[in-house]
Amino acid sequence: MDRGSIMNETGTLRHHLQQMREEAAATQARAERTGDPEERGRLERKAQQLEFDSEQESMMAAGDIYPAE
Repeated sequence: MDRGSIMNETGTLRHHLQQMREEAAATQARAERTGDPEERGRLERKAQQLEFDSEQESMMAAGDIYPAE
């Protein structure tokens, strides 16, 4: 793999992780605005899962953790 391909993959990964974090923040904001306790809980869990997933993907990309086999 050449340097250009690696840089492109890195940029794509960063963009993907940023999108996940933005979606998590938007979901959390919706949770804070809703008056329905069940919907709030659902949205908060979704936001937490998105944050967790983005952290896991970031760590895997950095080589800090490895996916389970």
